[in-house]
Amino acid sequence: MKKLTWKLVLPLTVLSFMFVTQSWYVYVVDGPDKYMTGFPLICSSPGFHTSMSIQIFVAEFLFDLFVYFLFWFVIVFLFNHFLLKIKIRKIIYRLLIFLSVLAIALYASMLTISDVEFKLTRDFEVEVKSTRITILGS
Repeated sequence: MKKLTWKLVLPLTVLSFMFVTQSWYVYVVDGPDKYMTGFPLICSSPGFHTSMSIQIFVAEFLFDLFVYFLFWFVIVFLFNHFLLKIKIRKIIYRLLIFLSVLAIALYASMLTISDVEFKLTRDFEVEVKSTRITILGS
């Protein structure tokens, strides 16, 4: 299972974390309405101090990443243990790694373009107006 974790679970975690998330339309107490992202917790939001800024909440980000990892680990474990032994071909493994590294690089480059503010936790209250699942940022 250790090899499957490195070859399948981690790349699937990164790809699903980057491309499938939940969008929250919220009313910020003492602030404007904003779209925020993250599943199951809000882990990023537009900044309040300038228009091209982003706030990333580190604790929520790590928790969300852990939830995605746990989801894929359980799915792969159950499939591998009870249904069919998973054997990853080298081309599939390399493709998943390439796509994961590309997704991380694109995300990192987006963070360098805008003004990023890292906070340990979200320090403001929100009232959720609506939520939806977003795929590929749409």
